Amino acid sequence: MTDIPATARAQNRTSYWRSAALPAASLLFIAAGGVLHLAGNRPVSGVGVWMFGLVITGAPLVWRTVRGLLVGHFATDVVAMLAVLGAILIGQPLAGLVVVLMQTGGEALERYAHSRASDAVRELEESAPRIAHRLTAGRIVEIGVNDIAEGDLLLVRPGEMLPCDALVTDGASHVDTSRLTGEPVPLRARAGVRLMSGTLNGEGPLTVKSLAPARESQYARIVDLVRSAQSSKAPLQRVADRYAIWFTPLTLFVCLVAFLISGDWTRVLAVLVVATPCPLILATPVAILGGINRAARRDIIIRNGTALEQLGTITAAVFDKTGTLTIGRPRVSRIVSAPEMQENALLRLAAGAETGSGHLLARSVVDAASEAGLDVPPATDVTEDPGRGVAGIVEGRQVVVGARSYVLEHGSIKSPAMRTLIDEGTGLKALVAVDGDVVGIIEFADRIRTGVADIFVELRELGLRRILLVTGDHAQNALDVARELAITDVHGDVLPADKARIVQELINSGENVVMVGDGTNDAPALSTATVGVALAGSGGGISAEAADVVILADEPERVVEAIKIGRRTMRIARQSIRVGLGLSALAMVAAALGDIPPTIGALLQEVIDVAVILNALRASR
Repeated sequence: MTDIPATARAQNRTSYWRSAALPAASLLFIAAGGVLHLAGNRPVSGVGVWMFGLVITGAPLVWRTVRGLLVGHFATDVVAMLAVLGAILIGQPLAGLVVVLMQTGGEALERYAHSRASDAVRELEESAPRIAHRLTAGRIVEIGVNDIAEGDLLLVRPGEMLPCDALVTDGASHVDTSRLTGEPVPLRARAGVRLMSGTLNGEGPLTVKSLAPARESQYARIVDLVRSAQSSKAPLQRVADRYAIWFTPLTLFVCLVAFLISGDWTRVLAVLVVATPCPLILATPVAILGGINRAARRDIIIRNGTALEQLGTITAAVFDKTGTLTIGRPRVSRIVSAPEMQENALLRLAAGAETGSGHLLARSVVDAASEAGLDVPPATDVTEDPGRGVAGIVEGRQVVVGARSYVLEHGSIKSPAMRTLIDEGTGLKALVAVDGDVVGIIEFADRIRTGVADIFVELRELGLRRILLVTGDHAQNALDVARELAITDVHGDVLPADKARIVQELINSGENVVMVGDGTNDAPALSTATVGVALAGSGGGISAEAADVVILADEPERVVEAIKIGRRTMRIARQSIRVGLGLSALAMVAAALGDIPPTIGALLQEVIDVAVILNALRASR
């Protein structure tokens, strides 16, 4: 298993406070210089303090911008850098400090939005097993999972996660493999069965033989796939930078015209100051922060601004099945009884025998009886063969419930019609025998969540071109669910790496893909997708770490809500940018004509910034 660095949150906070230091320092220098300037006749003038502060706070901005230009990064901070250098050269430090304040303040807002979302997500991360129980000379010794060697005998207790790929050598239980395969029905584990790391043991202790160290097991390979997918993602060009591509050359052209007309460098600086793209710097992070907060109030945690931007561009959706579109555990779907036994009577007797069992299917039988309003009688003389079935005396009658082989050890099928029913179909079922006669069948199936069909209607109304169902569950089960939800593009029996490959093929064909899943087996695809969305109503684990968006509520319909929030947020951000740049353009013309001096231009830019911020704040409502 792979540890999540304990210092991740501390590093995140350090990064934010470091980014907030420059705007705080520039604001302090503006205030200190202002006090000295108003006081007058001081050994140190206000202008001197402003100039000193501009050099101190502007140097990091200039250096970072120059370094970006050397690697071909032409972004919003080019004009800001020129304004800072111009303010130093012609002795207008106050205007330059205002530019530094707005430039670095916008960047700090972006970092804050990212750190807020990331901290919320880290609260969800499940810790993988850190210890294992090695059997040595008849004793149980606790060791770290990284100390597991191939061939070690390990004890896996009920409720524990398997720390490595292993072969069962002793014991019987059921293991939950849904995190890895998407299969909702537990796998029966007994001697000779191979298990993958990351599966969850059920009701019985197991002795297993390690087939590989933890770092080489299936779970670790999934983590590696996640990391590889995340590192290979192309960085998104920010909305602000896309506007900067044309706005920055326009600004430089107006500066050239202003100098040719007047020969006055002060006019050039005034143009640079009013053109400093604070609407670009501020509109997007303010709107994104508002959108992230708006989503958080709906239990939708968006990790960063890039994910929110990308949500507004989605053209295709890929959904996992088990636990995402379905409940994720088998429920009683049908009861078939012999003519002499009513269905409710059969369910009541079976639930009585199953009451004391911890098996997942036993709980489903008891739940079905409870939902039907039946009083479940107690059972006595209960015996259970883990993974096979249970027998007991219920209201004076011998009741046996379980797998066909187990039930037939305690009874027989007397009715030809019942034998035909038992032989039909391949789904999951339990036989019920009463007083030695098999009198019924209880069938199980995973159930589609209520209201899921509406998700796909809304996604199509939003203009998505392709919707796929991709699952590790059996192909026939996938087809049955897809048919009910009117999904035509279906992939079943899919391994985690294949899920990621299908998502990558969609992206290569020009689609912006949202991947929605909830299990460990979805993690590589979540990382590969344009936007990965994890349903984490019951934890999240590595799927939450791999995803860009985490939905805390166990409600897949909030995927549609997240897409709508993303689209609205970016619509507001673009509107704020356009209005702000339009006002800046008008101010540039006035500055070029000599009607606006640099310091007044900086204050005018502040007014424009306030208007942009107020509009961008609508994204939080």
